[in-house]
Amino acid sequence: MAKIKHIAITTQDVEATSKFYIEVLGLQKVGDVNSPNATGCYLSDGNVNIAILNFKNEAAAGAEFGTGYSGIHHIGFEVESLGEVSGKLQDAGSTPREDINQALKLQMDGPRHSNVEVKYRGPDNVIIDVSETGWVGTNGLEAEPPQIAR
Repeated sequence: MAKIKHIAITTQDVEATSKFYIEVLGLQKVGDVNSPNATGCYLSDGNVNIAILNFKNEAAAGAEFGTGYSGIHHIGFEVESLGEVSGKLQDAGSTPREDINQALKLQMDGPRHSNVEVKYRGPDNVIIDVSETGWVGTNGLEAEPPQIAR
C-alpha cells in the first residue's frame, strides 16, 4: 500500500510560509532546497515531509501552475516498487508528467535519490510524486541531509 509521505506547497514567500508551519503547527525544519529549479525548505512532523517551494522556472513548476502559483502543488506517495506502481498508474490512464520529469532531470531508469523520483498526472490534473526512497523527515525527525537537487 502506498503511504502519503510528502506534500509540496508553492509560495511566493518561503520564509513567511515556513514560519507559519513551524511556529503555529510545530513542524521542524529538516532540510533546504536551493537548485536551478526551486528554492525553499523541507519541514516535517516526523511522518510527513512538507516542501515549501518557490519555483524558479515554468517547466519545473508545470504548465498549469507556473512560477506565480501559490498553494498545494503535488502529493507524494512512498511505494514499495516504483515499477509496479508505474504499471498500475499507466493502466489507470495516469501518464508520466514528462514535462516536469524532464525539467527536473527525473527518469524511471535513471539514478534515484530521496525527496523526488517520478511525477505522474493523477485524476483532476493533480500531480502525483511516487518514490521508493522517500523524503527527509518521514521516518522520524532526522538530521538535515546533504543538499538534494530538485
